[in-house]
Amino acid sequence: MKEFSARTRQQILNECEGGIYDLLIIGGGINGAGAARDAAFRGMKVFLAEKSDFASGTSSRSSKLVHGGLRYLENMEFHLVFEALNERTVLLEMAPHLVHPLKFMVPLYKNSRVSLNKMDLGLWVYDALSLFQAPELHERLNPSETVKTIPQINSHDLKGSLTYYDAYMDDDRLVIDTLRSANEAGADCVNYLKATTFKKEIIEDKPLYTVQLKDEKTGMTKTVKARHVLSTVGPWTDEVGKQLFPNWKKVLRPTKGIHLTIDNSKGTLPCAVVMAAEKSDRIVFAIPRHEMIIIGTTDTDYTGNIDDVKTLKEDVDYLLKIFGSYFPNWDFNANALVSSYSGVRPLMDDGAKTEGKVSREHSIWTDDNGVTFVAGGKYTTYRLISEQTIEEVLKHFDMETRMRFSAGNTKAPLTRGTSYESFTKAEALVQAWSKETGWSESDVKRLVQRHGLEAEDILQDRANHDSIWELEALHALKTTMCIELKDFYRRRSPLFLAQKDHGLSLLPAITNIFQKRLSLTTQEVHKMEADLKNEIASETSWKQN
Repeated sequence: MKEFSARTRQQILNECEGGIYDLLIIGGGINGAGAARDAAFRGMKVFLAEKSDFASGTSSRSSKLVHGGLRYLENMEFHLVFEALNERTVLLEMAPHLVHPLKFMVPLYKNSRVSLNKMDLGLWVYDALSLFQAPELHERLNPSETVKTIPQINSHDLKGSLTYYDAYMDDDRLVIDTLRSANEAGADCVNYLKATTFKKEIIEDKPLYTVQLKDEKTGMTKTVKARHVLSTVGPWTDEVGKQLFPNWKKVLRPTKGIHLTIDNSKGTLPCAVVMAAEKSDRIVFAIPRHEMIIIGTTDTDYTGNIDDVKTLKEDVDYLLKIFGSYFPNWDFNANALVSSYSGVRPLMDDGAKTEGKVSREHSIWTDDNGVTFVAGGKYTTYRLISEQTIEEVLKHFDMETRMRFSAGNTKAPLTRGTSYESFTKAEALVQAWSKETGWSESDVKRLVQRHGLEAEDILQDRANHDSIWELEALHALKTTMCIELKDFYRRRSPLFLAQKDHGLSLLPAITNIFQKRLSLTTQEVHKMEADLKNEIASETSWKQN
Protein backbone atom coordinates (compact mmCIF):
# COMPACT_ATOMS: atom_id res chain seq x y z
CA MET A 1 0.00 0.00 0.00
CA LYS A 2 1.16 3.56 -0.73
CA GLU A 3 3.21 5.01 2.13
CA PHE A 4 1.38 7.34 4.53
CA SER A 5 3.98 8.53 7.02
CA ALA A 6 6.03 11.48 8.30
CA ARG A 7 8.08 11.24 5.10
CA THR A 8 4.89 11.38 3.00
CA ARG A 9 3.81 14.42 5.01
CA GLN A 10 7.01 16.30 4.21
CA GLN A 11 6.81 15.41 0.52
CA ILE A 12 3.27 16.77 0.33
CA LEU A 13 4.27 20.01 2.07
CA ASN A 14 7.23 20.40 -0.31
CA GLU A 15 5.01 20.08 -3.38
CA CYS A 16 1.57 21.46 -2.41
CA GLU A 17 2.16 25.02 -3.68
CA GLY A 18 2.93 23.89 -7.20
CA GLY A 19 -0.59 23.61 -8.62
CA ILE A 20 -4.32 23.98 -8.08
CA TYR A 21 -6.42 21.41 -6.25
CA ASP A 22 -10.02 20.67 -7.14
CA LEU A 23 -10.98 20.51 -3.47
CA LEU A 24 -9.40 21.70 -0.23
CA ILE A 25 -10.86 20.08 2.90
CA ILE A 26 -10.35 21.68 6.31
CA GLY A 27 -10.77 19.11 9.10
CA GLY A 28 -9.45 15.57 9.45
CA GLY A 29 -12.19 13.85 11.42
CA ILE A 30 -14.49 11.17 10.02
CA ASN A 31 -16.47 13.47 7.71
CA GLY A 32 -13.33 15.04 6.29
CA ALA A 33 -11.70 11.65 5.80
CA GLY A 34 -14.83 10.27 4.15
CA ALA A 35 -15.15 13.28 1.85
CA ALA A 36 -11.47 13.05 0.87
CA ARG A 37 -11.87 9.37 0.01
CA ASP A 38 -15.07 9.91 -1.95
CA ALA A 39 -13.63 12.85 -3.91
CA ALA A 40 -10.35 11.06 -4.63
CA PHE A 41 -12.22 7.95 -5.80
CA ARG A 42 -14.03 10.19 -8.32
CA GLY A 43 -10.69 11.42 -9.67
CA MET A 44 -10.62 14.84 -7.99
CA LYS A 45 -7.31 16.34 -6.89
CA VAL A 46 -7.80 16.66 -3.12
CA PHE A 47 -5.92 18.33 -0.27
CA LEU A 48 -6.96 17.78 3.37
CA ALA A 49 -5.54 19.80 6.27
CA GLU A 50 -6.09 18.90 9.94
CA LYS A 51 -4.91 21.37 12.60
CA SER A 52 -4.01 18.62 15.09
CA ASP A 53 -3.79 14.86 14.70
CA PHE A 54 -6.31 13.04 12.54
CA ALA A 55 -9.45 12.12 14.54
CA SER A 56 -8.21 14.07 17.57
CA GLY A 57 -11.59 15.73 18.09
CA THR A 58 -15.05 14.20 18.29
CA SER A 59 -14.15 11.37 15.92
CA SER A 60 -12.08 9.57 18.57
CA ARG A 61 -14.41 10.37 21.47
CA SER A 62 -17.61 8.58 20.51
CA SER A 63 -19.28 5.59 22.17
CA LYS A 64 -17.46 3.57 19.50
CA LEU A 65 -20.72 2.07 18.25
CA VAL A 66 -22.01 1.54 14.74
CA HIS A 67 -25.74 1.52 15.34
CA GLY A 68 -29.11 2.74 14.20
CA GLY A 69 -29.91 4.43 17.49
CA LEU A 70 -32.82 3.04 19.49
CA ARG A 71 -33.41 6.44 21.10
CA TYR A 72 -34.02 8.04 17.72
CA LEU A 73 -37.04 5.77 17.22
CA GLU A 74 -38.66 7.46 20.20
CA ASN A 75 -37.95 10.83 18.58
CA MET A 76 -39.74 9.50 15.46
CA GLU A 77 -36.56 9.90 13.35
CA PHE A 78 -37.29 6.77 11.32
CA HIS A 79 -35.40 7.99 8.26
CA LEU A 80 -32.25 8.53 10.32
CA VAL A 81 -32.51 5.06 11.88
CA PHE A 82 -33.09 3.42 8.47
CA GLU A 83 -30.06 5.18 6.99
CA ALA A 84 -27.86 4.24 9.94
CA LEU A 85 -28.89 0.58 10.01
CA ASN A 86 -28.24 0.18 6.31
CA GLU A 87 -24.88 1.93 6.60
CA ARG A 88 -24.10 -0.42 9.49
CA THR A 89 -24.39 -3.30 7.03
CA VAL A 90 -22.08 -1.51 4.57
CA LEU A 91 -19.42 -0.83 7.23
CA LEU A 92 -19.47 -4.43 8.46
CA GLU A 93 -18.58 -5.48 4.91
CA MET A 94 -16.05 -2.77 4.01
CA ALA A 95 -14.16 -2.66 7.32
CA PRO A 96 -14.61 -5.97 9.20
CA HIS A 97 -11.29 -5.39 11.03
CA LEU A 98 -12.69 -2.21 12.59
CA VAL A 99 -16.44 -2.88 12.81
CA HIS A 100 -17.59 -5.99 14.67
CA PRO A 101 -21.08 -7.33 15.46
CA LEU A 102 -22.09 -6.97 19.12
CA LYS A 103 -25.12 -8.20 21.06
CA PHE A 104 -26.94 -5.69 23.27
CA MET A 105 -29.28 -6.30 26.21
CA VAL A 106 -31.99 -3.91 27.43
CA PRO A 107 -33.04 -4.90 30.99
CA LEU A 108 -36.42 -3.47 32.04
CA TYR A 109 -37.79 -3.02 35.54
CA LYS A 110 -41.10 -2.39 37.27
CA ASN A 111 -40.44 1.37 37.31
CA SER A 112 -38.76 1.65 33.89
CA ARG A 113 -39.98 4.52 31.73
CA VAL A 114 -40.59 2.14 28.79
CA SER A 115 -42.53 -1.11 29.21
CA LEU A 116 -41.31 -4.51 28.07
CA ASN A 117 -44.07 -4.71 25.45
CA LYS A 118 -43.34 -1.25 24.05
CA MET A 119 -39.63 -2.01 23.81
CA ASP A 120 -40.40 -5.32 22.12
CA LEU A 121 -42.50 -3.50 19.53
CA GLY A 122 -39.77 -0.92 19.04
CA LEU A 123 -37.21 -3.65 18.37
CA TRP A 124 -39.47 -5.24 15.77
CA VAL A 125 -39.44 -1.85 14.03
CA TYR A 126 -35.64 -1.76 14.46
CA ASP A 127 -35.29 -5.21 12.86
CA ALA A 128 -37.57 -4.16 10.00
CA LEU A 129 -35.69 -0.91 9.36
CA SER A 130 -32.46 -2.93 9.14
CA LEU A 131 -34.18 -5.10 6.49
CA PHE A 132 -33.64 -8.00 8.92
CA GLN A 133 -29.90 -8.00 8.17
CA ALA A 134 -28.60 -8.20 11.75
CA PRO A 135 -26.71 -11.40 12.75
CA GLU A 136 -29.79 -12.36 14.80
CA LEU A 137 -33.26 -10.89 15.27
CA HIS A 138 -34.07 -9.45 18.67
CA GLU A 139 -35.07 -11.82 21.46
CA ARG A 140 -37.21 -11.47 24.59
CA LEU A 141 -35.91 -12.92 27.88
CA ASN A 142 -37.73 -13.47 31.15
CA PRO A 143 -36.12 -12.42 34.49
CA SER A 144 -34.40 -15.76 35.16
CA GLU A 145 -33.02 -15.94 31.61
CA THR A 146 -31.75 -12.36 31.99
CA VAL A 147 -29.91 -13.13 35.25
CA LYS A 148 -28.50 -16.34 33.79
CA THR A 149 -27.06 -14.31 30.89
CA ILE A 150 -25.59 -11.59 33.16
CA PRO A 151 -25.34 -12.80 36.79
CA GLN A 152 -24.21 -9.37 38.03
CA ILE A 153 -27.40 -7.64 36.81
CA ASN A 154 -29.75 -6.11 39.38
CA SER A 155 -32.61 -8.60 39.73
CA HIS A 156 -34.82 -6.53 42.04
CA ASP A 157 -38.16 -5.73 40.32
CA LEU A 158 -36.71 -7.04 37.05
CA LYS A 159 -39.48 -7.63 34.49
CA GLY A 160 -37.22 -9.17 31.86
CA SER A 161 -35.03 -7.98 29.01
CA LEU A 162 -34.64 -7.83 25.26
CA THR A 163 -31.53 -8.52 23.23
CA TYR A 164 -30.65 -7.29 19.76
CA TYR A 165 -27.57 -6.77 17.57
CA ASP A 166 -25.65 -3.69 16.53
CA ALA A 167 -21.87 -3.28 16.19
CA TYR A 168 -18.85 -1.70 17.83
CA MET A 169 -15.89 -0.05 16.11
CA ASP A 170 -12.47 1.52 16.56
CA ASP A 171 -13.60 5.05 15.75
CA ASP A 172 -10.18 6.70 15.55
CA ARG A 173 -8.69 3.95 13.42
CA LEU A 174 -11.71 4.04 11.10
CA VAL A 175 -10.83 7.68 10.38
CA ILE A 176 -7.19 6.82 9.78
CA ASP A 177 -7.88 3.83 7.52
CA THR A 178 -10.33 5.96 5.55
CA LEU A 179 -7.54 8.51 5.10
CA ARG A 180 -5.11 5.75 4.10
CA SER A 181 -7.60 4.72 1.42
CA ALA A 182 -7.93 8.35 0.27
CA ASN A 183 -4.13 8.61 0.19
CA GLU A 184 -3.94 5.45 -1.93
CA ALA A 185 -6.39 7.08 -4.36
CA GLY A 186 -4.20 10.18 -4.66
CA ALA A 187 -5.48 12.58 -1.98
CA ASP A 188 -2.90 14.70 -0.13
CA CYS A 189 -3.76 14.52 3.58
CA VAL A 190 -1.66 16.29 6.23
CA ASN A 191 -2.01 16.52 10.00
CA TYR A 192 -0.83 19.39 12.23
CA LEU A 193 -1.61 21.89 9.48
CA LYS A 194 -3.93 24.75 10.49
CA ALA A 195 -5.89 27.00 8.12
CA THR A 196 -5.24 30.63 9.08
CA THR A 197 -6.38 32.90 6.24
CA PHE A 198 -8.81 32.60 3.34
CA LYS A 199 -9.17 34.55 0.09
CA LYS A 200 -11.56 34.13 -2.83
CA GLU A 201 -10.93 35.40 -6.36
CA ILE A 202 -12.87 35.10 -9.60
CA ILE A 203 -10.61 34.17 -12.51
CA GLU A 204 -12.13 33.62 -15.96
CA ASP A 205 -15.59 33.49 -14.36
CA LYS A 206 -14.54 30.69 -12.00
CA PRO A 207 -13.80 30.94 -8.27
CA LEU A 208 -10.29 30.28 -7.00
CA TYR A 209 -9.68 29.98 -3.26
CA THR A 210 -6.31 30.68 -1.65
CA VAL A 211 -5.86 29.35 1.88
CA GLN A 212 -2.80 29.91 4.02
CA LEU A 213 -1.87 26.92 6.17
CA LYS A 214 0.47 26.93 9.15
CA ASP A 215 2.58 23.86 9.92
CA GLU A 216 2.05 23.45 13.67
CA LYS A 217 5.28 21.43 13.97
CA THR A 218 7.67 23.94 12.35
CA GLY A 219 5.77 27.24 12.26
CA MET A 220 6.26 27.50 8.50
CA THR A 221 3.36 28.47 6.24
CA LYS A 222 2.12 27.07 2.96
CA THR A 223 -0.31 28.64 0.51
CA VAL A 224 -2.68 26.20 -1.19
CA LYS A 225 -5.01 27.06 -4.05
CA ALA A 226 -8.22 25.16 -4.79
CA ARG A 227 -11.35 25.37 -6.94
CA HIS A 228 -13.55 24.73 -3.92
CA VAL A 229 -13.24 24.63 -0.11
CA LEU A 230 -15.04 22.24 2.23
CA SER A 231 -15.21 22.63 6.02
CA THR A 232 -15.57 19.41 8.03
CA VAL A 233 -14.37 20.71 11.40
CA GLY A 234 -17.32 19.41 13.44
CA PRO A 235 -17.76 21.30 16.73
CA TRP A 236 -15.30 23.97 15.54
CA THR A 237 -17.67 24.96 12.70
CA ASP A 238 -18.81 28.22 14.32
CA GLU A 239 -15.25 29.06 15.37
CA VAL A 240 -13.85 28.55 11.86
CA GLY A 241 -16.84 30.34 10.33
CA LYS A 242 -16.22 33.43 12.50
CA GLN A 243 -12.50 33.28 11.73
CA LEU A 244 -13.04 33.22 7.96
CA PHE A 245 -16.20 35.30 7.53
CA PRO A 246 -17.14 38.46 9.53
CA ASN A 247 -20.86 37.97 8.88
CA TRP A 248 -20.98 34.38 10.22
CA LYS A 249 -24.13 33.35 12.13
CA LYS A 250 -23.95 30.62 14.79
CA VAL A 251 -25.41 27.28 13.64
CA LEU A 252 -24.42 24.69 16.27
CA ARG A 253 -25.69 23.57 19.65
CA PRO A 254 -22.66 21.65 20.97
CA THR A 255 -23.18 19.04 23.65
CA LYS A 256 -20.57 17.36 25.81
CA GLY A 257 -20.26 13.59 26.16
CA ILE A 258 -17.87 11.72 28.44
CA HIS A 259 -17.03 8.03 28.75
CA LEU A 260 -15.27 5.97 31.40
CA THR A 261 -13.17 2.87 30.86
CA ILE A 262 -13.04 0.05 33.39
CA ASP A 263 -10.50 -2.67 33.93
CA ASN A 264 -12.16 -5.99 33.04
CA SER A 265 -9.64 -8.24 34.79
CA LYS A 266 -12.22 -9.03 37.49
CA GLY A 267 -14.91 -9.92 35.00
CA THR A 268 -16.53 -8.63 31.89
CA LEU A 269 -19.92 -8.61 30.21
CA PRO A 270 -21.10 -11.19 27.67
CA CYS A 271 -22.87 -8.41 25.77
CA ALA A 272 -23.37 -4.66 25.88
CA VAL A 273 -26.03 -3.37 28.27
CA VAL A 274 -28.40 -0.48 27.57
CA MET A 275 -29.09 1.44 30.76
CA ALA A 276 -31.72 4.15 31.20
CA ALA A 277 -30.49 7.26 32.97
CA GLU A 278 -33.03 7.47 35.79
CA LYS A 279 -36.33 8.77 34.39
CA SER A 280 -34.87 10.87 31.59
CA ASP A 281 -34.84 9.93 27.91
CA ARG A 282 -31.06 9.53 28.00
CA ILE A 283 -29.39 6.17 27.40
CA VAL A 284 -26.09 5.02 28.89
CA PHE A 285 -24.22 1.99 27.55
CA ALA A 286 -21.89 -0.50 29.20
CA ILE A 287 -19.86 -1.86 26.30
CA PRO A 288 -17.40 -4.77 26.61
CA ARG A 289 -14.21 -4.55 24.59
CA HIS A 290 -11.24 -6.89 24.43
CA GLU A 291 -9.24 -4.73 26.80
CA MET A 292 -11.89 -2.91 28.84
CA ILE A 293 -15.50 -1.99 29.49
CA ILE A 294 -16.65 1.43 28.25
CA ILE A 295 -19.41 3.27 30.15
CA GLY A 296 -21.08 6.27 28.53
CA THR A 297 -22.24 8.70 27.60
CA THR A 298 -23.42 11.98 29.09
CA ASP A 299 -25.22 14.54 26.95
CA THR A 300 -25.16 18.11 28.27
CA ASP A 301 -25.03 21.50 26.57
CA TYR A 302 -21.47 22.80 26.29
CA THR A 303 -20.47 26.46 25.91
CA GLY A 304 -16.79 26.35 26.86
CA ASN A 305 -13.62 26.23 24.80
CA ILE A 306 -13.85 23.08 22.70
CA ASP A 307 -10.09 22.53 22.87
CA ASP A 308 -10.30 22.41 26.67
CA VAL A 309 -13.18 19.96 27.15
CA LYS A 310 -12.43 17.61 30.06
CA THR A 311 -14.00 14.94 32.21
CA LEU A 312 -15.14 16.35 35.55
CA LYS A 313 -15.65 14.55 38.85
CA GLU A 314 -19.42 15.10 38.64
CA ASP A 315 -19.45 13.44 35.19
CA VAL A 316 -17.70 10.40 36.66
CA ASP A 317 -20.05 10.24 39.64
CA TYR A 318 -23.10 10.50 37.36
CA LEU A 319 -22.08 7.53 35.21
CA LEU A 320 -20.93 5.41 38.16
CA LYS A 321 -24.28 5.96 39.90
CA ILE A 322 -26.14 4.61 36.88
CA PHE A 323 -23.72 1.70 36.44
CA GLY A 324 -23.96 0.85 40.14
CA SER A 325 -27.76 0.78 40.07
CA TYR A 326 -27.71 -1.83 37.28
CA PHE A 327 -24.81 -3.86 38.68
CA PRO A 328 -25.00 -3.70 42.49
CA ASN A 329 -23.33 -7.11 42.84
CA TRP A 330 -20.32 -6.22 40.69
CA ASP A 331 -16.99 -6.46 42.52
CA PHE A 332 -16.30 -2.88 41.65
CA ASN A 333 -14.51 0.06 43.22
CA ALA A 334 -12.84 3.28 42.15
CA ASN A 335 -9.56 1.45 41.54
CA ALA A 336 -11.20 -0.37 38.63
CA LEU A 337 -11.56 2.92 36.76
CA VAL A 338 -8.76 3.16 34.24
CA SER A 339 -9.39 6.28 32.23
CA SER A 340 -11.91 8.56 30.59
CA TYR A 341 -12.36 10.55 27.42
CA SER A 342 -14.51 13.55 26.67
CA GLY A 343 -15.70 15.18 23.48
CA VAL A 344 -18.13 17.67 21.98
CA ARG A 345 -20.89 16.71 19.54
CA PRO A 346 -21.39 19.16 16.64
CA LEU A 347 -25.19 19.11 16.72
CA MET A 348 -27.19 21.56 14.62
CA ASP A 349 -29.23 24.00 16.69
CA ASP A 350 -32.82 23.01 15.89
CA GLY A 351 -34.44 24.74 18.87
CA ALA A 352 -35.09 21.51 20.81
CA LYS A 353 -36.02 21.97 24.48
CA THR A 354 -33.46 19.48 25.81
CA GLU A 355 -30.08 18.22 24.69
CA GLY A 356 -31.39 14.69 24.21
CA LYS A 357 -34.07 15.88 21.80
CA VAL A 358 -31.65 17.67 19.46
CA SER A 359 -31.71 15.84 16.14
CA ARG A 360 -28.66 13.86 15.04
CA GLU A 361 -29.48 14.61 11.41
CA HIS A 362 -26.62 16.18 9.49
CA SER A 363 -26.72 19.40 7.49
CA ILE A 364 -24.79 20.24 4.34
CA TRP A 365 -24.86 23.76 2.95
CA THR A 366 -22.80 26.22 0.97
CA ASP A 367 -22.19 29.66 2.47
CA ASP A 368 -22.62 32.90 0.53
CA ASN A 369 -18.83 32.98 0.27
CA GLY A 370 -18.91 29.71 -1.68
CA VAL A 371 -17.53 27.43 1.04
CA THR A 372 -19.38 24.17 1.70
CA PHE A 373 -19.96 23.10 5.31
CA VAL A 374 -21.10 19.83 6.85
CA ALA A 375 -22.07 19.46 10.50
CA GLY A 376 -24.15 17.20 12.71
CA GLY A 377 -24.92 13.65 11.77
CA LYS A 378 -24.19 10.20 13.17
CA TYR A 379 -20.79 8.56 12.93
CA THR A 380 -22.44 5.44 11.51
CA THR A 381 -23.63 7.30 8.43
CA TYR A 382 -20.31 9.01 7.64
CA ARG A 383 -19.88 7.28 4.26
CA LEU A 384 -23.32 8.40 3.11
CA ILE A 385 -22.79 11.92 4.51
CA SER A 386 -19.50 12.13 2.61
CA GLU A 387 -21.15 11.07 -0.63
CA GLN A 388 -23.89 13.68 -0.20
CA THR A 389 -21.28 16.30 0.68
CA ILE A 390 -19.28 15.77 -2.50
CA GLU A 391 -22.50 15.88 -4.52
CA GLU A 392 -23.13 19.33 -2.98
CA VAL A 393 -19.55 20.39 -3.74
CA LEU A 394 -19.92 19.37 -7.40
CA LYS A 395 -22.94 21.66 -7.81
CA HIS A 396 -20.43 24.52 -7.78
CA PHE A 397 -18.44 23.23 -10.74
CA ASP A 398 -19.35 23.49 -14.41
CA MET A 399 -21.28 20.70 -16.11
CA GLU A 400 -18.26 19.19 -17.81
CA THR A 401 -16.40 18.90 -14.48
CA ARG A 402 -19.45 17.44 -12.77
CA MET A 403 -19.68 14.72 -15.37
CA ARG A 404 -15.95 13.97 -15.09
CA PHE A 405 -16.22 13.53 -11.30
CA SER A 406 -19.67 11.97 -11.16
CA ALA A 407 -18.77 8.36 -10.30
CA GLY A 408 -17.08 6.77 -7.28
CA ASN A 409 -17.33 3.59 -5.24
CA THR A 410 -16.85 4.18 -1.52
CA LYS A 411 -18.41 0.84 -0.56
CA ALA A 412 -15.14 -0.83 -1.53
CA PRO A 413 -13.01 -2.26 1.32
CA LEU A 414 -10.92 0.39 3.06
CA THR A 415 -7.46 -1.14 2.83
CA ARG A 416 -5.64 -4.14 1.41
CA GLY A 417 -6.65 -7.35 3.10
CA THR A 418 -9.69 -5.93 4.87
CA SER A 419 -12.51 -7.20 2.70
CA TYR A 420 -14.82 -9.60 4.50
CA GLU A 421 -13.27 -12.51 2.59
CA SER A 422 -9.72 -11.42 3.45
CA PHE A 423 -10.62 -10.91 7.09
CA THR A 424 -12.11 -14.42 7.28
CA LYS A 425 -8.97 -15.81 5.66
CA ALA A 426 -6.76 -14.02 8.19
CA GLU A 427 -8.79 -15.39 11.11
CA ALA A 428 -8.26 -18.92 9.76
CA LEU A 429 -4.48 -18.34 9.65
CA VAL A 430 -4.05 -17.30 13.29
CA GLN A 431 -2.85 -20.69 14.49
CA ALA A 432 -0.44 -21.14 11.57
CA TRP A 433 1.03 -17.64 12.03
CA SER A 434 1.43 -18.31 15.74
CA LYS A 435 3.45 -21.47 15.07
CA GLU A 436 5.51 -19.77 12.38
CA THR A 437 6.41 -16.72 14.47
CA GLY A 438 6.49 -18.18 17.96
CA TRP A 439 4.08 -15.47 19.13
CA SER A 440 1.08 -16.52 21.19
CA GLU A 441 -2.23 -17.19 19.47
CA SER A 442 -3.88 -14.48 21.57
CA ASP A 443 -1.37 -11.86 20.38
CA VAL A 444 -1.68 -12.92 16.75
CA LYS A 445 -5.48 -12.99 17.03
CA ARG A 446 -5.47 -9.46 18.44
CA LEU A 447 -3.44 -8.25 15.46
CA VAL A 448 -5.82 -9.96 13.05
CA GLN A 449 -8.88 -8.48 14.74
CA ARG A 450 -7.34 -5.02 14.48
CA HIS A 451 -5.76 -5.27 11.02
CA GLY A 452 -7.20 -8.21 9.09
CA LEU A 453 -4.86 -9.78 6.54
CA GLU A 454 -2.48 -6.83 6.96
CA ALA A 455 -1.40 -8.53 10.20
CA GLU A 456 0.80 -10.72 8.00
CA ASP A 457 2.83 -7.66 6.96
CA ILE A 458 3.00 -6.38 10.54
CA LEU A 459 4.38 -9.67 11.81
CA GLN A 460 7.29 -9.42 9.37
CA ASP A 461 8.80 -6.78 11.69
CA ARG A 462 8.72 -9.01 14.79
CA ALA A 463 12.51 -9.53 15.02
CA ASN A 464 14.02 -7.78 18.06
CA HIS A 465 10.61 -6.74 19.37
CA ASP A 466 9.04 -8.11 22.54
CA SER A 467 5.39 -7.07 22.32
CA ILE A 468 2.66 -6.53 19.78
CA TRP A 469 2.51 -2.89 20.86
CA GLU A 470 6.01 -2.37 19.48
CA LEU A 471 4.80 -3.84 16.19
CA GLU A 472 1.77 -1.56 16.38
CA ALA A 473 4.08 1.43 16.86
CA LEU A 474 6.12 0.51 13.79
CA HIS A 475 2.96 0.05 11.76
CA ALA A 476 1.61 3.42 12.94
CA LEU A 477 4.81 5.20 11.97
CA LYS A 478 4.96 3.57 8.54
CA THR A 479 1.33 3.73 7.49
CA THR A 480 -0.75 6.24 9.52
CA MET A 481 1.27 9.49 9.49
CA CYS A 482 1.78 9.15 13.25
CA ILE A 483 4.40 11.70 14.34
CA GLU A 484 3.77 12.04 18.10
CA LEU A 485 3.94 9.53 20.96
CA LYS A 486 0.69 10.88 22.44
CA ASP A 487 -1.09 10.23 19.15
CA PHE A 488 0.03 6.61 19.15
CA TYR A 489 -1.15 6.13 22.72
CA ARG A 490 -4.46 7.92 22.18
CA ARG A 491 -5.53 7.07 18.61
CA ARG A 492 -3.39 4.32 17.07
CA SER A 493 -3.70 1.93 20.02
CA PRO A 494 -5.93 1.44 23.09
CA LEU A 495 -3.02 1.79 25.56
CA PHE A 496 -4.18 5.06 27.14
CA LEU A 497 -7.76 3.88 27.62
CA ALA A 498 -7.29 0.20 28.46
CA GLN A 499 -4.16 -0.30 30.55
CA LYS A 500 -3.98 0.55 34.24
CA ASP A 501 -0.71 2.42 33.77
CA HIS A 502 -1.90 3.82 30.40
CA GLY A 503 0.87 1.82 28.74
CA LEU A 504 3.68 3.81 30.34
CA SER A 505 5.56 0.61 31.21
CA LEU A 506 6.01 0.17 27.45
CA LEU A 507 7.24 3.72 26.96
CA PRO A 508 11.03 3.02 26.76
CA ALA A 509 10.60 0.41 24.02
CA ILE A 510 8.06 2.45 22.05
CA THR A 511 10.07 5.66 22.44
CA ASN A 512 13.11 3.87 21.04
CA ILE A 513 11.12 2.92 17.93
CA PHE A 514 9.92 6.52 17.46
CA GLN A 515 13.43 7.90 17.94
CA LYS A 516 14.93 5.60 15.31
CA ARG A 517 12.14 5.92 12.78
CA LEU A 518 11.75 9.71 13.04
CA SER A 519 15.48 10.47 13.66
CA LEU A 520 14.65 12.33 16.86
CA THR A 521 17.16 14.04 19.11
CA THR A 522 17.24 13.22 22.82
CA GLN A 523 15.65 16.60 23.54
CA GLU A 524 12.81 15.91 21.09
CA VAL A 525 12.21 12.50 22.66
CA HIS A 526 12.00 13.99 26.14
CA LYS A 527 9.48 16.57 24.93
CA MET A 528 7.33 13.86 23.33
CA GLU A 529 7.38 11.84 26.54
CA ALA A 530 6.48 14.91 28.60
CA ASP A 531 3.61 15.81 26.22
CA LEU A 532 2.23 12.28 26.55
CA LYS A 533 2.38 12.30 30.35
CA ASN A 534 0.82 15.77 30.51
CA GLU A 535 -2.05 14.66 28.29
CA ILE A 536 -2.67 11.59 30.44
CA ALA A 537 -2.64 13.74 33.59
CA SER A 538 -5.02 16.27 32.05
CA GLU A 539 -7.55 13.70 30.83
CA THR A 540 -7.57 11.88 34.19
CA SER A 541 -7.43 14.94 36.46
CA TRP A 542 -10.73 13.88 38.05
CA LYS A 543 -8.82 11.08 39.79
CA GLN A 544 -7.05 13.70 41.91
CA ASN A 545 -10.25 15.43 43.07
